[in-house]
Amino acid sequence: MKIVTTVCEARKYRAEVPSTCTVGLVPTMGYLHQGHLSLIQRAREECDFVVLSIFVNPTQFGENEDFERYPRDFERDAQLAEDAEGDLIFHPSVEEMYPRPLLTTVQINKITERLCGASRPGHFTGVATVVSKLFHIVTPDRAYFGLKDAQQVAVIEQMVQDLHFPVTIVPCEIVREEDGLAMSSRNVYLNAEERQQATILYQALQAVTRKGFRSADEINRFVREKINTQPLARIDYVETLAYPSLEPIEQISGERVIVAVAVRFGNTRLIDNIILQDRRIS
Repeated sequence: MKIVTTVCEARKYRAEVPSTCTVGLVPTMGYLHQGHLSLIQRAREECDFVVLSIFVNPTQFGENEDFERYPRDFERDAQLAEDAEGDLIFHPSVEEMYPRPLLTTVQINKITERLCGASRPGHFTGVATVVSKLFHIVTPDRAYFGLKDAQQVAVIEQMVQDLHFPVTIVPCEIVREEDGLAMSSRNVYLNAEERQQATILYQALQAVTRKGFRSADEINRFVREKINTQPLARIDYVETLAYPSLEPIEQISGERVIVAVAVRFGNTRLIDNIILQDRRIS
């Protein structure tokens, strides 16, 4: 496995891949967990050459968010990526990715105005811009994203469609701990009591599938009440929307629907979701 830190090096190794080979990209911010590794493994199964990017992107963090304290452990990440049979790690510095003040960004409208986009202004412009850069640098045939951040997947799919990027986006299922908590690099911030109470997110979402609700308001009210049984939980949002358009809906009538939550436990903000189709998990 090769490790490169500059755009020129990444492009050099990419150019050496035969044109008959399929290249897969797994964009990450590092501090890898089994969720990330499942993306690498999926890429390994489907592609001839697998690139993992590890870059904590400052432009997707807000003014009071956790960019500086975001967990980092590159040596550990590199070993995990090698064990998962990645071929190339692209691990640039902030200066390499943003060598001068950024005057050009990629902004996706409408679907970024709800969920995390409403409470984190500018977040998805940062995401879309850095992913656009990675696509131009690596020129992958396929790119792998976890559905834990289903809004991010919808945003990237929209960007690829609108801007005619020659890349197939591969959404991958959420990987969870044994107790249901969605795997996240931010889980390390939780203390023991917060970690225990955080399982309410998955419990609430799973309970929705057993209730047969027919309206978005019923779902939202039920999930809020369930989450609020945990005293440390502070809800950012609970929303039920059409997916992937993220348009508001009133009735559940067989279309694909996402039930998405964002909740703070202490200083840690966790997100989770389920995607329903015909009132079943898709």
